[in-house]
This record gives sequence, structure tokens and C-alpha cells, in this order.
Amino acid sequence: MEEYPWVKNYDDGVPPTLQPYPARTMVDILDESARTRPYRAFIYFPGGRILYEDFVKISDALAAAFVDIGIVRNDRVILLLPNCPQMLLGLFAIWKAGAIAVPINPYHTEHELKLIFNEVQAAAVITLTTLYAAVKNIQSETAVKTIIVTETDEYVTPFTRFIKSVFGNREAAGFSGLEDGDYLFHRLARKYGRRQRPGIQISPSDPAVILFSGGMTGVPVGAVGTHQAIVMSALQIQAWLRPVLEEWDDRFLLPLPLYHDFGCVGALGTALVNHSSCILIPDPRNMTEVVKSIGKYRPAFMPAVSTFLVNMMRHPLITSGKVSCESIKVCVSGAIPLRPDLRRQFEKLIGGRLIEGYAMTETMQAAALLPVIRPAREGSVGLPLPDVVMRIMDGETGLIEMKPGQLGEVCVKAPNLMQGYWNRPEETAGVLRDGWLYTGDIGYMDEDGFLYIHSRKKEIIKTSGFQVWPREIEEVLQEHPDVMEVGVAGIPDPCQGESIKAWVVLSSDASCDAEDLRDFCRSKLAAYKVPRYIEIRDKLPRSPVGKILRRVLIEQEQGGNFNDRK
Repeated sequence: MEEYPWVKNYDDGVPPTLQPYPARTMVDILDESARTRPYRAFIYFPGGRILYEDFVKISDALAAAFVDIGIVRNDRVILLLPNCPQMLLGLFAIWKAGAIAVPINPYHTEHELKLIFNEVQAAAVITLTTLYAAVKNIQSETAVKTIIVTETDEYVTPFTRFIKSVFGNREAAGFSGLEDGDYLFHRLARKYGRRQRPGIQISPSDPAVILFSGGMTGVPVGAVGTHQAIVMSALQIQAWLRPVLEEWDDRFLLPLPLYHDFGCVGALGTALVNHSSCILIPDPRNMTEVVKSIGKYRPAFMPAVSTFLVNMMRHPLITSGKVSCESIKVCVSGAIPLRPDLRRQFEKLIGGRLIEGYAMTETMQAAALLPVIRPAREGSVGLPLPDVVMRIMDGETGLIEMKPGQLGEVCVKAPNLMQGYWNRPEETAGVLRDGWLYTGDIGYMDEDGFLYIHSRKKEIIKTSGFQVWPREIEEVLQEHPDVMEVGVAGIPDPCQGESIKAWVVLSSDASCDAEDLRDFCRSKLAAYKVPRYIEIRDKLPRSPVGKILRRVLIEQEQGGNFNDRK
């Protein structure tokens, strides 16, 4: 690794390689923390905490329960939960049972849930009482045999209030009790409370998680990460942050959803290998609770997206000085480009560093970060992490390596990339070639090895940290009887990074309008996927072979008046 140009720009003390990596899993690392400091809090959450020792015992009991109720090695188990204690207890119990965790967004609609359940042929689901009816409605159309339900008041009242405020619209279906064959989370933990962990050996090379991405085509596909890949990625990030963070004593704030690779692998994984207490934020939109948690628990590390940072800086408890953020030594921002003025303002607020990074689900966080000590290089998303190699290849053939400063497709090689997409060999072969991941992002590297992202070869939309594929929204809108043609793309948004816009051609006898179409989308898509703007048109631009040209729609939008939208 010494020969690569970026290594000379590493902060002092950051090694170019961490080889050989330990043959360990996150379960091993959790056990080490529990043995060393059993009475140290592993997680804090609104109104409570769980010690390392207790967390291990509860997750052991749940793992024994999972095995007894029929979950077997390599079963895919869905975690349909927000950031709450049950999410982490369920995650580790799944691993200890030898199964594969599939964390997904609890805001998904039944239509979206069914697609994902079937994509991985999920055997079991762990979810909330408020989502139980939605899962039961689609169960017969999936391979799901077992549903494990956690009650919203299982841990603390503030968590209950959060769940009801977020998922109250679904509670109308009611939770009158479980059907035969389903289980309550807390009853399993209590019943098996004296049982030992199942004697199932977990290998570092075993698959640990399936994290969903849009792949190259926009069809939801699951990127498979091994136990060792998670440990490797976490160790790389920890080594990068070591110049400013201390093991054991520094706490991590986790406002990012744990169903996202940034939260699950990047933030949680790094906290685990750093032996740090985690501060769970169930609802990052409730900035009052976020700020109060910062004041109470004084985290040293925080991952975020730029919209979160803007809202945080504007909060009255921050602007009035009632809550200090000076405990935060480093904040890592990703998903949305970071404005230089925002970086300066936030660093002034915390007195620490705000660094930008680059990663994607397929890299399992093995990608790039800006140094935490050396000055930021404006516009760059960072340097390749230890044991990560990057090159820029021509965007047409992918065979010619570009020179510094020349645009091309960003390609990544690292020992901890995804294994591939679950049961999608063709899609896997399209992005993994000879050990290199072809990201679909267009960018360049300068002579010092700093990476700059210019655009995307893929047409994915990145809005408020979420990834959205145009094709998914287009297919939903095309189900509406009044829609003849539709094109969807992301347009620049100073707050969200990108907003979703749909251009629609209606049938001659159509009676619907843009708001009707938005309501139709809300019935089938998570809220963040619903187009913010819908423009009704007489026709859409097409290629000679009839393909709708999203690129032309974006160009036309950029040439128009952004304040005049329907």
C-alpha cells in the first residue's frame, strides 16, 4: 500500500494497511467488551440504558429462543425496526443463531415489504406491534413462517411516544394479539432467560447482513456482507479516527438508521471495535430529543447528513447556548454533498472536525474519508482508507485507467467489499469484475489521491441521505389508470441534496391532477420516495428507440424556473 499517492497524505499514525485482520466477528468483539467492562453501558436510549453484561445475556437468550422456534443457519431474518434496543438485541441474536440479518426501512409500504421479503426469501420477521397487521397482510404471499413482535412500551415510555407519533397512522389496524405461530419478543427473552447461547459456530467468512441497494438497474437487490467484512470496515474507520478518538471512553451518537449501511456497518461497527457506548436516536427528525441527548450523554463521534446538521445548528437549545456540542470531536457526513460554508459553521460550533466521506452499500463502507487532522481539501470526498485501492477507469469500456484529473468511473478494490447481490449473479457480475467494484459514480482523483465525485453514471436519486431509483417510482405511477407515460429524476435541492420530480403524460380522458398522483404514490411507496414535484406534460423527450430521456428532462429543468413547479 505504501506506493499509492494517497498514503503520504494520511494523518500521522494512520497505517496504510491493517493486515493481517483478526479472524473475528462482531459477536466476538461484543464478548470482549462485556468481559473487560461488564458494567459499562453498551447502549443508551430515551429513558434508559443496557449494560454490556446484560446485553450479552439477553441476546444469548433470544438466540436460544430463535433456534428453538425453528430459525436455522443462514435463514434470512428481517429486522423491521427503528433505532431501538430491540433492533440491536435482535441483530446479535440473529447472528448468534447462525442466521443472516436483513435490516430494512420500517417506513416501507406493504408493496415494498413484499418485494424485499421475496427477494431474500425471508423466513422470519422481527417488528413492532404497530406494523404487525401490515406484515400479516402480505405473509401469505411470501416465505415468512415466523413473526416476532416487540411491544412499543417494552423498554421506556419516551420510546412508546415516538413509535405512536411515527407509526400511529398504521395503529388504526389495531393489535388485538398474536395469531398462532407468532411470538412476543419480550416473552421469548423472559422464557429463555436462563438458557445459554446456542452452540453454533459462526465463521468470519459467513454472511452476516443483507443490506438493500438499487444495484445497477433500480430493482431492489441485497448486498451481502460477511462477518469479517463488517469487522474490517469498522477497523479501517477506527484507524482513521484514532488520531482524535479514544477507545472505551468516547461515546458514539447513532442518529442514522441502522437499516442503512452508514449506520449499521460504518457507525455501529466502528463503535463496537472502539468499545464505545452507543447513544440510540429513534427519530432523527425530533431534533429536540437529539440535542437533549447530546447535552446529556456528550458523544465524541456523530455520523450525519447535511440536512441533519443544518437543523441541529438552527435548534433553539443550540442557538441559545443552553446545550453545548463541544464534546463532539469528529462528525462524518455522507450521502449529500457538503457545502464548505456548512463545514466551517459546524466546526466552529463543535470546536472539532466535520469530515466528508464516500461509500456505498456495495463497498460495506470500505471507501474514502477526509483526514481528521490535516486541512480539508475543498470539494473532495476523501482519501482511500487503509487497504482500500481506488482507480478511475474510462466510462465507456471500463478498461482504460484515467490519469489524475481526468473524469471516469470510480472503481474500488478492498478485502471487505460485498460478496455480491443475494441470488443475483448477473447483477453481481455487472459490478464486480476481477475483484474491482465498478461503482457507477463518475469522478476523478488528483495527483495526491484525493477523490472528487462529479456525477453519476447510474441514475440513482440521493435525497436526504436516502437512495431512490427512478424506475421504482415510474413503475408505481404507471399502475395509475390515467398515466400514459412517466419519467422520474432527481433535481438539485439546496437542503435535501436532490428532490424527486416526475414528469407525467396523462390519457386524454384523465380526471386526476398532480396531487392525486402523489396520493397514489403514498399508498405504495415510503414517504421519502413520493415525488415532491409532479409536472403534467403533453409529451416526454425520447431516444430514437423510444426510451424516455431522463437526462434531457433534467437539462430542461435546469434551464427553467425552479420556483415555478406544479
